[in-house]
Amino acid sequence: MVTPCPASPASPAAGAGGRDSRQNLRAPVKKSRRPRLRRKEPLRPLNACSLPGDSGVCDLFESPSSSSDGADSPAASAARDCSSSLSAGPPLTALDLQTFRDYGQSCYDFRRARESFFHPRESLARQPQVTAESRCKLLSWLLPVHRQFGLSFESLCLTVNTLDRFLLTTPVAADCFQLLGVTCLLIACKQVEVHPPRVKQLLALCGGAFSRQQLCNLECIVLHKLHFSLGAPTINFFLEHFTHVRVEAGQAEVIGALEAQTLARGVAELSLADYAFTNYTPSLLAICCLALADRMLQLPQPLDLRLGEHPEAALQDCLGKLQLLVSINRTSLTHMLPPQIWEKCSLPQSWK
Repeated sequence: MVTPCPASPASPAAGAGGRDSRQNLRAPVKKSRRPRLRRKEPLRPLNACSLPGDSGVCDLFESPSSSSDGADSPAASAARDCSSSLSAGPPLTALDLQTFRDYGQSCYDFRRARESFFHPRESLARQPQVTAESRCKLLSWLLPVHRQFGLSFESLCLTVNTLDRFLLTTPVAADCFQLLGVTCLLIACKQVEVHPPRVKQLLALCGGAFSRQQLCNLECIVLHKLHFSLGAPTINFFLEHFTHVRVEAGQAEVIGALEAQTLARGVAELSLADYAFTNYTPSLLAICCLALADRMLQLPQPLDLRLGEHPEAALQDCLGKLQLLVSINRTSLTHMLPPQIWEKCSLPQSWK
């Protein structure tokens, strides 16, 4: 007599029964959900106002898709009421003198030796459509953008350096110039910022004139044209170095040196938007901005201009242009500095 064989595990009935028994024996497993990192406070809409001044720094760069008057364009609506966001100014940070004692001079020597390699001269010489005025308008638009995102001054310096170096290599159409500006800002922020702006946020600032694919394509083009050489010495680095030097040598108190550095950073921001200052290296601009800040704050021991080992003629030429820039845009400077620092400033009568 043939006895029925027990159902093999391969049979459908056995498989179903086996699955049921296993499910009954196995304890339910609770899936762990990975926490999503969110900003505690969402970014406010950009309030990028024009900086009042007389040298072109006050002009806003309009979106290529906006109308001629710009009354109802997204770029124009996002550019109103920014005086409150610009007047706060960055806080004074403490100096890390021990790190400066260990590595400060070595870092300075290395960056000073590579300064000429990353310094673009006459970046608009090969540009048939981009002019010094359009460059000033673009950078004047980027100044409140970088402040609204809470980005560092290092990011702004790297943005301008990447922009000018790319203009030196490739002709750019006028209707793509704004896209190039936000692309260079994104590249710079990826280098130094913990939380760089998102692509969709940067595209929203352009009024929807460009797509994500266009920005990503232009980012690849910029990186290949610059051969991925992005670690340029900036004005921000030399400002910090010279500030550490004077404090370590006992030539200035810490608070006074930090206030001079903050004021010099504001003057340097104005110079970044002016094409006339592209001929000066970052170290020369940094020491001249600090010397100018010392005069405006009336510090008892001004910075020694020989510290940067620059020719006397270049120092005096740069100082003269910076004095003119500050005298023309002194109202703009009030919106870029903390009130407690601007209250201590005084402009000599010869500058007015």
